[in-house]
Amino acid sequence: MNHGKLIFKELKAHAPFTAAGTLLGILLLLGLLRMPLPDGTAHHLFAVLHPLHVLLSAQATVATFRRAGGLGFWRILAIGYLGGVGIGTLSDSLIPYLGEWILGLPNAGVHLGFIEEWWLVNPLALVGIALGAWSVKTRTPHGLHVLISTGASLFHIAMALGGIPSLPIVGGIAVFLFLSVWIPCCTSDIVFPLLFAPNKDAITGCCGHHHSH
Repeated sequence: MNHGKLIFKELKAHAPFTAAGTLLGILLLLGLLRMPLPDGTAHHLFAVLHPLHVLLSAQATVATFRRAGGLGFWRILAIGYLGGVGIGTLSDSLIPYLGEWILGLPNAGVHLGFIEEWWLVNPLALVGIALGAWSVKTRTPHGLHVLISTGASLFHIAMALGGIPSLPIVGGIAVFLFLSVWIPCCTSDIVFPLLFAPNKDAITGCCGHHHSH
């Protein structure tokens, strides 16, 4: 299967998961905004969920690479780190920040976990790489992966809010929340590691379906 078809198939398969995660995320955000939360709550939650997401992404990236015949210590390390930290940062920080900037949120800012929490994010990426290399069969339930990714992106955006957002802003947040989970999730779990793997047809997608030749 060529990369274009594979990407399209993965994006299509992930869309319902991601839409459900986005809806839950928006409901959670609105619920939290109505409660008098202490300052810094969104930042603390992001600081927990983002490193966890990096670990899961690194594991999924390496497991996919290994299942497709990928070998070599340094290649596994590089691909796992880029898939986990690089794409995790794109998902949890960069796309949400783009949304914050476009929507004109008052406290927009980029929070880069691998720099700000380097002592936590980078070691967890290495743990994810080791888990993916150790067992290509170990899988985190996909729904859980999507929810953790959604939560990390959501709390990045929540840090930028200065009060209860208007309805159009909530709609905009939902769009960027969906995009920040949907595209990077498929990229890190499937498409990115396949670019470097020798046996591209031997892959089962992260939703559990087998790709036909």
